Amino acid sequence: MFDLGVVHTKTQRPDPEHVERLSAFGVATIHEALGRVGLMRPYIRPVYSSAKLCGPVITVLLQPGDNWMLHVAAEQVQEGDVIVAGCTTESDDGFFGELLATSIRARGGRGLVIDGGCRDTAELEDLDFPVFSRAINAKGTVKATLGSVNVPVVCANALVHPGDVVVADHDGVVVVPRDRVADVVHAAQRREDNEEAKRQQFRQGQLGLDIYSMRDSLQNTGLKYLD
Repeated sequence: MFDLGVVHTKTQRPDPEHVERLSAFGVATIHEALGRVGLMRPYIRPVYSSAKLCGPVITVLLQPGDNWMLHVAAEQVQEGDVIVAGCTTESDDGFFGELLATSIRARGGRGLVIDGGCRDTAELEDLDFPVFSRAINAKGTVKATLGSVNVPVVCANALVHPGDVVVADHDGVVVVPRDRVADVVHAAQRREDNEEAKRQQFRQGQLGLDIYSMRDSLQNTGLKYLD
């Protein structure tokens, strides 16, 4: 059951230093550091190729074909925030464009992730305002039906709470729960350090078969080499 017609004005955000450190890692690394959870469905794509973002979340629950609550959400944005918008049912309409981006940027917002459509993509790229959406669609929306702001939402199959951190790049979008941000930063750094060590071994010509000790397991499962 959706919680409609509600705006929560107080949102607890994670430590900005931890968010900044998290922004140094890619989505794939963070997803692994989280234990392979938190990814949105892969149909959420950047509206221009260089788009990427990281920030604490302001959530929005939209009604199909209606972007009223995005305007309401803009008032709640603080420096560094990212809006994450889900919808009560599937909709590819163009909920978001240049004017809303200009408004949110003026409030300090860093970007948008939306399980819906987006338009004005050339202008958004010129603004360098990163948007990740399910569709690019010129079809406009109305302002007639209440949703909510800063309530738990489901966006592209990911559960998102206000104050969580969303990270997005060309590989996808991942949601880090607010109370796990610091731990994920440390886990991601350990993973990066480990990968750098492996990278050096690969550069020296070593094979994954040996680095990851795969040969015995392959033999035990019946792999045969034939001349």
